[in-house]
Formats: sequence, structure tokens, C-alpha cells
Amino acid sequence: MNNTFLKVEEVAELLGVSKSYAYKVVRQLNNELKEKGFLTISGRINKAYFMERVYSTPAERKD
Repeated sequence: MNNTFLKVEEVAELLGVSKSYAYKVVRQLNNELKEKGFLTISGRINKAYFMERVYSTPAERKD
């Protein structure tokens, strides 16, 4: 099965940050998704949303 979600450990590795900082990033992104009406999973973030928010430029975002 294709992994749709990233775990905190994977976020920490991708960003090159500590696990505690990765938790803050995941929490912030999950809060953004909740405000948009999406269901979230604590300690995990939707992979596509993470990639869009972290690696796209403001002009590329659909916000």
C-alpha cells in the first residue's frame, strides 16, 4: 500500500531537524488542514500537503 501519510520521524529526516521540532511542524500543518475541514491524524501529516507547503513557492500554492 502506498504511504499517504508521513510520520514525525520521516518529517524530521526530510527537514533535517529534531523530532521535537518536527512535531511542531506536523501540528501546525494539521491545524491548517483542520481549519479547511479535513480529518487529521495526530503525529502524521498528509504527504502531498506536506510537500506542497514545504517545497512549493508562494506563487505555486493554491491557498
